[in-house]
Amino acid sequence: MSPAHDMMTKQGLTVVQSVGDLIDIVLRYNPQTNSALIREAYDFGEKMHEGQFRRSGEPYFTHPVAVAVILAEQQMDDATIITALLHDTIEDTKASYAEVEKRFGKVIAELVDGVTKLTNLQLSSTETRQAENFRKLFMATSRDLRVTLVKLADRLHNMRTIKSMKVEKQAQKARETMEIFAPLAGRMGMQWMREELEDLSFKVLNPEARASIMRRFVMLQRETGDVIEKITTDMHGELAKADITADVVGRAKKPYSIWRKMQEKDQGFSRLSDIYGFRVITATEADCYRVLGAIHQRWRAVPGRFKDYISQPKSNGYRSIHTTVSGRDGKRVEVQIRTREMHEVAETGVAAHWSYRDGQRVENRFAVDPVRWIAQITERLDEDHADEEFLEAVKLEMYTDQVFCFSPKGDVIKLPRGATPIDFAFAIHTRIGMACVGAKVDGMRVPLWTRLKNGQSVEIITAEGQTPQATWVDIAVTGRAKTAIRRSLREEDRERFIKLGTELARVAFENVGKRATDKALRTAAKALAIEDVDEMLARLGSAEITARSVVRAIYPDLQHHEGDEIDQDRAVVGLDADQARRRAPCCQPVPGERIVGITFRGQGVVVHAIDCPALVEYEEQPERWVDLRWQEGNHQAINTVTLDLTITNDAGVLGRICTLIGEQSANISDLNFIDRKPDYYRLLVDVDLRDAEHMHRVMTALEAESNVSSIARHRDPARAAQSARM
Repeated sequence: MSPAHDMMTKQGLTVVQSVGDLIDIVLRYNPQTNSALIREAYDFGEKMHEGQFRRSGEPYFTHPVAVAVILAEQQMDDATIITALLHDTIEDTKASYAEVEKRFGKVIAELVDGVTKLTNLQLSSTETRQAENFRKLFMATSRDLRVTLVKLADRLHNMRTIKSMKVEKQAQKARETMEIFAPLAGRMGMQWMREELEDLSFKVLNPEARASIMRRFVMLQRETGDVIEKITTDMHGELAKADITADVVGRAKKPYSIWRKMQEKDQGFSRLSDIYGFRVITATEADCYRVLGAIHQRWRAVPGRFKDYISQPKSNGYRSIHTTVSGRDGKRVEVQIRTREMHEVAETGVAAHWSYRDGQRVENRFAVDPVRWIAQITERLDEDHADEEFLEAVKLEMYTDQVFCFSPKGDVIKLPRGATPIDFAFAIHTRIGMACVGAKVDGMRVPLWTRLKNGQSVEIITAEGQTPQATWVDIAVTGRAKTAIRRSLREEDRERFIKLGTELARVAFENVGKRATDKALRTAAKALAIEDVDEMLARLGSAEITARSVVRAIYPDLQHHEGDEIDQDRAVVGLDADQARRRAPCCQPVPGERIVGITFRGQGVVVHAIDCPALVEYEEQPERWVDLRWQEGNHQAINTVTLDLTITNDAGVLGRICTLIGEQSANISDLNFIDRKPDYYRLLVDVDLRDAEHMHRVMTALEAESNVSSIARHRDPARAAQSARM
C-alpha cells in the first residue's frame, strides 16, 4: 500500500491545502493520472461552491476535497476522485447534469448524478418509503459500485466533522451511520472504514461510555507500559529465530469494539483480556503458516480461537489466519497473519479492484467483487416484488444474525434472529413487557410466539393488571426478556417457593447424613453464586435448581473416573527433559492454576503461581522466566497446600475437622496451632491435594461446618527466599 494509505489507516485524516497536494497523493500510486482533468474538476467545483459555507464556518468546498482525499488514499481511479470533487455540484449549485457531462464526460456525469440521488434518500426514515429507498440505494450500487464508495467517503467525512451540527441532527446521523453505512462498509470488505464509522457514531450516541473506556486505556498503559511495543518486539524476535521476514503491526482495539465485546460477554473492562490486536504481514502464503508455527511455539494458544480464512475465505474475499495467544502477563492478544495481497483486500475491500503497484494498475487475485452480491439481490427481486420484501432481503444479507423491527413511533429495535413480540416488548421497556397481552405485526394481530422478520412494524397491546405467564419463558429468546419473566414468576409466589425449597433442602441434606443449618445453606448459596439463602430456596422451590446441586455445592462426590493418574515426572509441561522442578513454598501452586517457572543455576526451575508476589523480584530478569502449564488430567493427591483455620474451642471440633477433610479424600500431612484462646483456636493445616478443584471442595466443606468461623488459603511471601536455598 502507498505511504498515503498507511497514513490514513493510522491517523484517519489527511488535509490538503491545494489541488497540487491532491494530485501529488494520486501521483504516488498512479503516475499515469490525468492531472489536468483533476485540476479542471477542482477549479469547477470550487467556483460552483463559491460563497457557500459549512456549519463550522469553513468554505463548503473543503468537504468535497476531503472526500476526494479519502478516496485517493484508497488508490481509486481518476473518475472516482473527480466524482468526489463534484458530488454536490448538481444538488447544491447551479451546475446541471448536462454541463457536467459536457465538461467531464458521460461516465463522471452519471456517477455524480448517482451520488446526488443517494444523498436525497432518507435511509433512516421509518416510514414506508424506507424500503423503496433501500431498493434505490442497491440498484444504484449495482450499476456502478463507485457511487456507493463516494457516498461512504462522504458519510465518513461528515461523521469526522459532525460536531458542527445541531445535537439532534448529530444523533440522527449517528444512528443512521451505525445501522446502515457502517455495516454496508463492512459487507464490502472495508473493515477500517466500518470500525471508524462505528466509533464516530459511538462517540455521539454514548459519549460517557466511550470516554470511560479511553480513561481505562490510559490507566492500563500507566500500569503496564507500552504493551504493544513489547509484544511487537517479542514477535520480531521469534520470527527472526525462525528466519522469517515479515512486518508486525500492533494496535489497541477501537473503543466501540471493546464496548460491544463488554456487552456481548457481560463483562467489565478489567475482565476483558483480548483488547490488543496484532497483524503479521508476510511475503508468501507458505510464510503465513510458518509464522503461525513460530507464534504457537512461543505462546500458548487459546482453545477455540483459531480460524483459517486462507484455506476457507470469507464470501467478500477476506483471507487471513486468526489465532489468540496468552502471553507471560496473562493478557490475551489476537494475531492475524496474511500476505501483502491479502492485507490489501482485508483493509480496503472492494477498493482493492483499483489497486496500483509500482505505478501500474494490477488485479488483486484475492479480491471478490461485491457487485456480484448486490447483483444477486437485485436479480432475485425484480420490480414485481414489494419494496418491503426487498428491504428484508437486503438486511438479511447485511445483518445475518439480527432482525430490525420498527416501533409505532418509528424507533428501530434490534433483536436476535428468532425473536418474538415478547422480546420486542421487553426491549422497549420492562414495564411494557410485563403488561403485554398481545401484538400486531404490520397491522395484523398475531400470536405472541410469532417469529419476527426484518423490517416489520410491531405494536404491543398492554393491559393493567397483566403479569407474565409461565409459558413465556419458552417463547422468549432474549436474555433480558427471560430474566424479567422468571423474576416476575418468582416474586409472584415467592413465599410459597421459599417454603417448598426449605423442605426440599432439609430432606436432601438428611439423605447424605448432614443438617441443612443456616450456615450450610449460606455456604451453598455462596458456592452457587446466588446472592442470598432466600433467593436460593426460591429457585429450589420453583425447580430452577435441584436439591442435589445444593448439596453437591458443599459435599460433592469426589470419585474420579477420568482414567489413570498423571505421572509426576510429566505433571508440568514446558520443561526440558532433564530439567528438575519444585513447587514454590511461598505460593504453593496446584494443578488448575496458571503457573510460571523461575530458573536457578544448578538447581532447576521453581514453579510459582502467576499471581505470586515473589515474582516481582525477577521482573528485571526475563531470561530466567519459563512459560509453564500443568498437564491436563487426573493428578495425584501430593500437592501440599496450607490452610489457615479459626475454629471454636469445643470438645470434638478438631476431630470433626479432620473427619471432614478425610471425607473429601484429602490427607493431612501436618497441623500447627499458632494461636490458642479460651473460646477459639487458630491453626495451620497442611493438606495434600490433587488440584485447584479438589482444594476448593475441601475449603467449601470446611466453610459449611458451623464450628469453623473462618478459613483461608495460607500464603507466606517470606518463604520465597527458601527457593534460592533449597
